[in-house]
Amino acid sequence: MHVSHEGKVAFVTGAGSGIGRAIACQLSADGARVAVADINSSAAEETVRLIGQSGGLSFALIGDVRSRTEMEKAVEDTCQYFGALDLLVNNAGVVTMTDLDDLTDEEWDFVVDVNLKGPFLVSQIASRRMPAGSAIVNLATVEAEVVVSSSGHCQVHYNASKGGVKMLTKALAVELAEKGIRVNAIAPGPVNTGFSGGDIETPEALAFLFQRLLVPRVGRPEDMAQAVSFLLSDQASFINGIMLPVDGGWLTR
Repeated sequence: MHVSHEGKVAFVTGAGSGIGRAIACQLSADGARVAVADINSSAAEETVRLIGQSGGLSFALIGDVRSRTEMEKAVEDTCQYFGALDLLVNNAGVVTMTDLDDLTDEEWDFVVDVNLKGPFLVSQIASRRMPAGSAIVNLATVEAEVVVSSSGHCQVHYNASKGGVKMLTKALAVELAEKGIRVNAIAPGPVNTGFSGGDIETPEALAFLFQRLLVPRVGRPEDMAQAVSFLLSDQASFINGIMLPVDGGWLTR
């Protein structure tokens, strides 16, 4: 099945690295023009360079998803630059590896604001400019459903924020249905991007992961990007309000 976003404009947050970069590149390969948003200017410019190497059209936007002012400007700049906004991917996210006893108010607020307030703000701002037939995909995680702890403790702030993304997705789908905008999410399983601060393909890490994975490998950013592109496409036009696990079977057992 060929996915096409020809004629569409996509806005991707956290697109300067990891899964976000893979999503931006995939959407470009599938025909979209892409606004590459990230808080790191050099990372965003590198994604734009990679897209350009493949013949795609994109430009970099620098901004913090926690800031309404910065996101309003980023969305406005996208509409000015490309003349439209059809596809939104709320990918920007953070995690800190702090246990409950040591977790501060500031650290809680930082993680929850980026992971949950960010998708709310960007979705609210962008959806006001998106026409009927548009689509949004949020990035949740398998940790929106289960607690994963390989180090003796979980990250309660991260779990809470991503569990919120699951329900935010459902609520946005209901709210935006009358505008003809679909909203879905994906729940990535383990992906070796360095997001959690370490290599998850060491023998010790793989031994832990293979207790749950049904597919005998960790995920790749491209696995996530292909799922996102599908959910944004017309081929998924009857799919709305779901969180799709892209997890190698992690949530199956």
